[in-house]
Amino acid sequence: MGMSFGSYTEVCNTVALVVCPLLGTSMGLEPICYSRNVEINSTVIFQPATCVIHIAALVMTAVMVYHIRSKYTAVGRKEIVLFFYLYAVSEILAIFLDSAIIPTYSGAYSWFSAIYVGLNTAIFWCLLVNGFVGFQFAEDGTPMSLWSLRISSLVVFLVTAFVAIATFKGIAGMSPKSQMGLFIVQFLFPIICVAVYVLSQIVLVLRTLDDRWPLGDIIFGVGFYVAGLVLMFAFSADICNGVKHYIDGTFFGVLCMLLSVMMVYKYWDSITKEDLEFSVGSKINVWEVKDPLLGSDADMVASSTSHSGGKGSFSAY
Repeated sequence: MGMSFGSYTEVCNTVALVVCPLLGTSMGLEPICYSRNVEINSTVIFQPATCVIHIAALVMTAVMVYHIRSKYTAVGRKEIVLFFYLYAVSEILAIFLDSAIIPTYSGAYSWFSAIYVGLNTAIFWCLLVNGFVGFQFAEDGTPMSLWSLRISSLVVFLVTAFVAIATFKGIAGMSPKSQMGLFIVQFLFPIICVAVYVLSQIVLVLRTLDDRWPLGDIIFGVGFYVAGLVLMFAFSADICNGVKHYIDGTFFGVLCMLLSVMMVYKYWDSITKEDLEFSVGSKINVWEVKDPLLGSDADMVASSTSHSGGKGSFSAY
Protein backbone atom coordinates (compact mmCIF):
# COMPACT_ATOMS: atom_id res chain seq x y z
CA MET A 1 0.00 0.00 0.00
CA GLY A 2 1.24 3.45 -0.85
CA MET A 3 0.23 6.02 1.76
CA SER A 4 0.17 9.68 0.84
CA PHE A 5 0.84 12.04 3.72
CA GLY A 6 -2.32 13.98 4.58
CA SER A 7 -4.63 11.79 2.49
CA TYR A 8 -7.00 9.07 3.65
CA THR A 9 -7.72 7.71 0.18
CA GLU A 10 -5.12 4.94 0.21
CA VAL A 11 -5.64 4.29 3.93
CA CYS A 12 -9.38 3.81 3.62
CA ASN A 13 -8.96 1.69 0.48
CA THR A 14 -6.96 -0.72 2.63
CA VAL A 15 -8.61 -0.76 6.06
CA ALA A 16 -12.08 0.14 7.34
CA LEU A 17 -11.48 2.95 9.83
CA VAL A 18 -14.26 4.63 11.77
CA VAL A 19 -13.73 7.94 9.94
CA CYS A 20 -13.68 6.52 6.40
CA PRO A 21 -17.46 6.71 5.73
CA LEU A 22 -17.30 10.45 6.49
CA LEU A 23 -14.42 11.35 4.16
CA GLY A 24 -13.98 11.82 0.44
CA THR A 25 -17.23 11.99 -1.48
CA SER A 26 -20.75 11.94 -0.09
CA MET A 27 -20.61 8.13 -0.29
CA GLY A 28 -17.50 8.01 1.87
CA LEU A 29 -14.39 5.89 1.36
CA GLU A 30 -14.63 2.10 1.40
CA PRO A 31 -11.92 -0.57 1.61
CA ILE A 32 -11.46 -2.98 -1.25
CA CYS A 33 -11.89 -5.88 1.19
CA TYR A 34 -13.47 -5.96 4.63
CA SER A 35 -14.71 -8.66 7.00
CA ARG A 36 -18.15 -10.11 6.41
CA ASN A 37 -21.12 -9.07 8.51
CA VAL A 38 -23.50 -11.15 10.61
CA GLU A 39 -27.21 -10.69 11.25
CA ILE A 40 -28.51 -10.99 14.82
CA ASN A 41 -32.24 -10.51 15.43
CA SER A 42 -32.67 -8.65 12.14
CA THR A 43 -29.74 -6.36 13.04
CA VAL A 44 -26.66 -6.41 10.83
CA ILE A 45 -23.44 -6.34 12.87
CA PHE A 46 -20.28 -5.22 11.12
CA GLN A 47 -16.81 -6.43 12.18
CA PRO A 48 -18.11 -9.10 14.61
CA ALA A 49 -14.67 -10.57 15.33
CA THR A 50 -13.25 -7.13 16.04
CA CYS A 51 -16.13 -6.41 18.43
CA VAL A 52 -15.19 -9.52 20.39
CA ILE A 53 -11.69 -8.09 20.84
CA HIS A 54 -13.17 -4.78 21.98
CA ILE A 55 -15.20 -6.62 24.63
CA ALA A 56 -12.12 -8.59 25.71
CA ALA A 57 -10.24 -5.29 25.96
CA LEU A 58 -12.88 -3.93 28.34
CA VAL A 59 -12.57 -7.01 30.56
CA MET A 60 -8.78 -6.84 30.63
CA THR A 61 -8.86 -3.11 31.33
CA ALA A 62 -11.14 -3.69 34.31
CA VAL A 63 -8.68 -6.26 35.66
CA MET A 64 -5.72 -3.92 35.19
CA VAL A 65 -7.51 -0.98 36.80
CA TYR A 66 -8.39 -3.16 39.79
CA HIS A 67 -4.75 -4.14 40.31
CA ILE A 68 -3.56 -0.55 39.86
CA ARG A 69 -6.02 0.77 42.42
CA SER A 70 -5.00 -1.97 44.86
CA LYS A 71 -1.41 -0.70 44.89
CA TYR A 72 -2.22 2.11 47.30
CA THR A 73 1.27 3.57 47.69
CA ALA A 74 2.70 2.97 44.19
CA VAL A 75 4.21 5.95 42.39
CA GLY A 76 1.95 7.43 39.70
CA ARG A 77 -1.03 5.24 40.57
CA LYS A 78 -3.63 7.97 40.13
CA GLU A 79 -2.00 9.29 36.98
CA ILE A 80 -1.68 6.00 35.10
CA VAL A 81 -5.23 4.91 35.91
CA LEU A 82 -6.57 7.84 33.84
CA PHE A 83 -4.85 6.32 30.80
CA PHE A 84 -6.78 3.09 31.28
CA TYR A 85 -10.07 4.90 31.91
CA LEU A 86 -9.71 6.76 28.60
CA TYR A 87 -8.83 3.53 26.82
CA ALA A 88 -11.91 1.81 28.25
CA VAL A 89 -14.24 4.62 27.12
CA SER A 90 -12.74 4.55 23.62
CA GLU A 91 -13.28 0.79 23.42
CA ILE A 92 -16.93 1.21 24.39
CA LEU A 93 -17.38 3.76 21.62
CA ALA A 94 -15.52 1.54 19.16
CA ILE A 95 -17.99 -1.28 19.74
CA PHE A 96 -20.88 0.94 18.61
CA LEU A 97 -18.97 2.52 15.71
CA ASP A 98 -17.14 -0.51 14.27
CA SER A 99 -20.25 -2.66 14.44
CA ALA A 100 -22.42 0.11 12.92
CA ILE A 101 -24.87 -0.14 15.79
CA ILE A 102 -24.74 3.62 15.30
CA PRO A 103 -25.42 3.64 11.53
CA THR A 104 -22.99 5.51 9.32
CA TYR A 105 -25.88 7.40 7.71
CA SER A 106 -27.05 8.68 11.09
CA GLY A 107 -26.37 12.30 11.96
CA ALA A 108 -25.00 11.18 15.32
CA TYR A 109 -22.32 9.03 13.69
CA SER A 110 -20.10 11.97 12.78
CA TRP A 111 -20.27 13.38 16.32
CA PHE A 112 -19.49 10.07 17.98
CA SER A 113 -16.67 9.52 15.48
CA ALA A 114 -15.21 12.91 16.39
CA ILE A 115 -15.42 12.03 20.08
CA TYR A 116 -13.73 8.70 19.35
CA VAL A 117 -10.88 10.35 17.46
CA GLY A 118 -10.48 12.89 20.26
CA LEU A 119 -10.37 10.15 22.89
CA ASN A 120 -7.73 8.20 20.99
CA THR A 121 -5.49 11.24 20.73
CA ALA A 122 -6.03 12.08 24.42
CA ILE A 123 -5.01 8.50 25.30
CA PHE A 124 -1.62 8.94 23.66
CA TRP A 125 -1.14 12.36 25.24
CA CYS A 126 -2.00 10.91 28.65
CA LEU A 127 0.58 8.17 28.08
CA LEU A 128 3.21 10.76 27.16
CA VAL A 129 2.58 12.81 30.32
CA ASN A 130 2.67 9.65 32.43
CA GLY A 131 6.13 9.03 31.04
CA PHE A 132 7.40 12.04 32.98
CA VAL A 133 5.67 11.24 36.28
CA GLY A 134 8.56 9.03 37.32
CA PHE A 135 10.98 11.95 37.03
CA GLN A 136 9.03 13.70 39.81
CA PHE A 137 8.95 17.14 38.20
CA ALA A 138 5.77 17.42 40.24
CA GLU A 139 5.08 15.04 43.10
CA ASP A 140 2.76 12.31 41.93
CA GLY A 141 -0.74 12.20 43.37
CA THR A 142 -0.77 15.91 44.21
CA PRO A 143 -3.42 18.25 42.77
CA MET A 144 -0.79 19.90 40.55
CA SER A 145 0.21 16.58 39.01
CA LEU A 146 -3.30 15.25 38.62
CA TRP A 147 -5.01 18.37 37.35
CA SER A 148 -2.24 19.26 34.92
CA LEU A 149 -2.68 15.79 33.41
CA ARG A 150 -6.48 15.98 33.37
CA ILE A 151 -6.72 19.50 31.98
CA SER A 152 -4.08 18.97 29.30
CA SER A 153 -5.73 15.70 28.24
CA LEU A 154 -9.09 17.49 28.06
CA VAL A 155 -7.59 20.25 25.91
CA VAL A 156 -6.05 17.71 23.53
CA PHE A 157 -9.38 15.87 23.36
CA LEU A 158 -11.35 19.04 22.58
CA VAL A 159 -8.90 20.27 19.95
CA THR A 160 -8.77 16.90 18.19
CA ALA A 161 -12.53 16.42 18.33
CA PHE A 162 -13.00 19.88 16.82
CA VAL A 163 -10.57 19.11 14.00
CA ALA A 164 -12.42 15.87 13.32
CA ILE A 165 -15.93 17.34 13.26
CA ALA A 166 -14.69 20.33 11.23
CA THR A 167 -13.31 17.91 8.67
CA PHE A 168 -16.53 15.91 8.56
CA LYS A 169 -18.79 18.98 8.34
CA GLY A 170 -16.59 21.27 6.24
CA ILE A 171 -15.87 23.93 8.87
CA ALA A 172 -12.91 26.32 9.34
CA GLY A 173 -11.34 25.63 5.98
CA MET A 174 -11.43 21.85 6.45
CA SER A 175 -13.62 19.44 4.53
CA PRO A 176 -14.04 15.73 3.83
CA LYS A 177 -11.66 16.18 0.91
CA SER A 178 -9.17 18.37 2.81
CA GLN A 179 -7.94 15.93 5.43
CA MET A 180 -4.49 17.18 6.42
CA GLY A 181 -5.45 18.37 9.91
CA LEU A 182 -7.27 15.15 10.76
CA PHE A 183 -4.40 13.09 9.38
CA ILE A 184 -1.91 14.89 11.64
CA VAL A 185 -3.91 14.52 14.86
CA GLN A 186 -4.99 10.94 14.19
CA PHE A 187 -1.77 9.44 12.83
CA LEU A 188 1.28 11.69 13.27
CA PHE A 189 0.62 13.01 16.78
CA PRO A 190 0.14 9.55 18.40
CA ILE A 191 3.37 8.26 16.86
CA ILE A 192 5.26 11.25 18.28
CA CYS A 193 3.71 10.63 21.72
CA VAL A 194 4.73 6.97 21.67
CA ALA A 195 8.28 7.84 20.61
CA VAL A 196 8.67 10.42 23.40
CA TYR A 197 7.19 8.05 26.00
CA VAL A 198 9.49 5.19 25.01
CA LEU A 199 12.60 7.37 25.05
CA SER A 200 11.70 8.86 28.44
CA GLN A 201 11.15 5.42 29.95
CA ILE A 202 14.43 4.08 28.60
CA VAL A 203 16.21 7.01 30.23
CA LEU A 204 14.26 6.44 33.46
CA VAL A 205 15.17 2.75 33.63
CA LEU A 206 18.85 3.28 32.79
CA ARG A 207 19.34 6.18 35.20
CA THR A 208 17.27 5.22 38.22
CA LEU A 209 16.74 1.45 38.27
CA ASP A 210 19.19 -1.34 38.95
CA ASP A 211 16.92 -3.86 37.22
CA ARG A 212 16.95 -3.83 33.41
CA TRP A 213 14.07 -6.26 32.93
CA PRO A 214 11.48 -3.45 32.46
CA LEU A 215 13.23 -2.68 29.16
CA GLY A 216 11.81 -5.98 27.91
CA ASP A 217 8.29 -4.76 28.62
CA ILE A 218 9.01 -1.60 26.64
CA ILE A 219 10.39 -3.59 23.71
CA PHE A 220 7.39 -5.91 23.62
CA GLY A 221 4.98 -2.98 23.89
CA VAL A 222 6.61 -1.17 20.97
CA GLY A 223 6.72 -4.40 19.01
CA PHE A 224 2.99 -4.99 19.42
CA TYR A 225 2.22 -1.36 18.53
CA VAL A 226 4.31 -1.46 15.35
CA ALA A 227 2.91 -4.87 14.39
CA GLY A 228 -0.62 -3.52 14.76
CA LEU A 229 0.10 -0.58 12.46
CA VAL A 230 1.75 -2.79 9.84
CA LEU A 231 -1.02 -5.39 9.87
CA MET A 232 -3.71 -2.72 9.62
CA PHE A 233 -2.25 -0.38 7.04
CA ALA A 234 -0.08 -2.68 4.94
CA PHE A 235 -1.62 -6.15 4.96
CA SER A 236 -5.30 -5.68 5.78
CA ALA A 237 -6.50 -6.48 2.27
CA ASP A 238 -4.17 -9.48 1.99
CA ILE A 239 -5.41 -10.84 5.33
CA CYS A 240 -9.03 -10.26 4.35
CA ASN A 241 -8.67 -12.08 1.03
CA GLY A 242 -6.57 -14.85 2.56
CA VAL A 243 -9.18 -15.81 5.19
CA LYS A 244 -12.17 -15.31 2.87
CA HIS A 245 -13.47 -12.12 4.52
CA TYR A 246 -13.83 -13.59 8.00
CA ILE A 247 -11.49 -10.98 9.49
CA ASP A 248 -9.34 -8.13 8.19
CA GLY A 249 -6.48 -5.97 9.42
CA THR A 250 -8.73 -4.13 11.87
CA PHE A 251 -9.00 -7.30 13.95
CA PHE A 252 -5.23 -7.57 14.34
CA GLY A 253 -4.84 -3.82 14.82
CA VAL A 254 -7.24 -3.79 17.76
CA LEU A 255 -5.70 -6.96 19.19
CA CYS A 256 -2.15 -5.60 18.99
CA MET A 257 -3.27 -2.33 20.56
CA LEU A 258 -4.74 -4.28 23.47
CA LEU A 259 -1.46 -6.17 23.89
CA SER A 260 0.44 -2.86 23.81
CA VAL A 261 -1.79 -1.44 26.53
CA MET A 262 -1.26 -4.57 28.59
CA MET A 263 2.50 -4.11 28.26
CA VAL A 264 2.12 -0.51 29.48
CA TYR A 265 0.50 -1.93 32.61
CA LYS A 266 3.14 -4.66 32.91
CA TYR A 267 5.93 -2.09 32.62
CA TRP A 268 4.35 0.26 35.17
CA ASP A 269 3.78 -2.63 37.57
CA SER A 270 7.39 -3.77 37.23
CA ILE A 271 8.90 -0.38 38.11
CA THR A 272 6.59 0.45 41.02
CA LYS A 273 6.65 -1.09 44.46
CA GLU A 274 4.38 -0.63 47.42
CA ASP A 275 5.63 0.69 50.73
CA LEU A 276 4.10 -2.01 52.93
CA GLU A 277 4.61 0.11 56.04
CA PHE A 278 1.91 2.47 54.80
CA SER A 279 -0.16 -0.01 52.82
CA VAL A 280 -3.83 -0.40 53.69
CA GLY A 281 -4.33 -3.53 51.65
CA SER A 282 -5.67 -6.85 52.85
CA LYS A 283 -2.46 -7.87 54.61
CA ILE A 284 -3.52 -8.62 58.18
CA ASN A 285 0.05 -8.98 59.38
CA VAL A 286 0.73 -5.27 59.12
CA TRP A 287 -1.83 -4.41 61.77
CA GLU A 288 -0.83 -4.22 65.44
CA VAL A 289 -3.31 -4.78 68.27
CA LYS A 290 -3.42 -1.75 70.55
CA ASP A 291 -6.34 -2.74 72.80
CA PRO A 292 -4.94 -3.14 76.35
CA LEU A 293 -7.69 -5.66 77.16
CA LEU A 294 -6.29 -8.01 74.53
CA GLY A 295 -2.89 -9.45 75.30
CA SER A 296 -0.58 -11.64 73.29
CA ASP A 297 -0.72 -15.39 73.38
CA ALA A 298 2.40 -15.42 75.55
CA ASP A 299 0.79 -13.11 78.11
CA MET A 300 -2.33 -15.27 78.21
CA VAL A 301 -0.26 -18.42 78.74
CA ALA A 302 1.76 -16.75 81.52
CA SER A 303 -1.40 -15.51 83.22
CA SER A 304 -2.95 -18.97 83.06
CA THR A 305 0.17 -20.59 84.47
CA SER A 306 0.41 -18.09 87.31
CA HIS A 307 -3.25 -18.54 88.23
CA SER A 308 -3.03 -22.28 88.22
CA GLY A 309 0.02 -22.11 90.53
CA GLY A 310 -1.83 -20.08 93.18
CA LYS A 311 0.64 -17.20 92.98
CA GLY A 312 -1.50 -14.88 90.95
CA SER A 313 -4.95 -13.43 91.01
CA PHE A 314 -7.63 -13.23 88.31
CA SER A 315 -10.03 -10.31 88.27
CA ALA A 316 -13.15 -10.20 86.19
CA TYR A 317 -14.82 -6.92 85.29
